[in-house]
Amino acid sequence: MGMNKNTVLAWATFIMMVVGVVLIALGAFRYDDVAGWGFAAVGIGFFAIAWVFNALKGRV
Repeated sequence: MGMNKNTVLAWATFIMMVVGVVLIALGAFRYDDVAGWGFAAVGIGFFAIAWVFNALKGRV
């Protein structure tokens, strides 16, 4: 089973969403100081990049 470009983008979107959720959870539950804001900001950035990957499916 070969993976085409859309399948690769779908897997990349899924993995980035999982990593984003993990980073936001780390920021919310593990780090209560200023570092938690950094983890949450990076997690939101992962969501934004995953959104772009999802938008590219079918266009590349």
